[in-house]
Amino acid sequence: MIEDPGTQRARRRATPRTPPLRPKRHVRRFVQLALVVLGVTLMIESFFGSRGLAALFDARRQHAALAADLERLQAENARLRANAQRLREDPRAIEEAARRDLGYSAPGEKVFIIKDVRPAPTPPQPPAQK
Repeated sequence: MIEDPGTQRARRRATPRTPPLRPKRHVRRFVQLALVVLGVTLMIESFFGSRGLAALFDARRQHAALAADLERLQAENARLRANAQRLREDPRAIEEAARRDLGYSAPGEKVFIIKDVRPAPTPPQPPAQK
């Protein structure tokens, strides 16, 4: 059965249109408030959390301290390498180290050993009379 196009139009007009579903105002407010709370929480965590801004500053401070220690240790290492090189090649450096560290003396030298003398104890002072 074929219907008249006029009746189809009338039927379309007669069917009520349903408005699109909108969330109610209180639901929308709740979602907005939840997003604000979530945003504030994320900001606080990013500033003060375990991986936040404070931790970044602490890491930078540690990095600077470790870089200074590394530079100091590299300078000391270079000094020790130069001293080891000198001890391998310079006989006078070997002699100097033996005299200083081991107490060696050259043939013909006289060695005088001076023992530390303790100072005499001071007698107690008599009490002051009036």
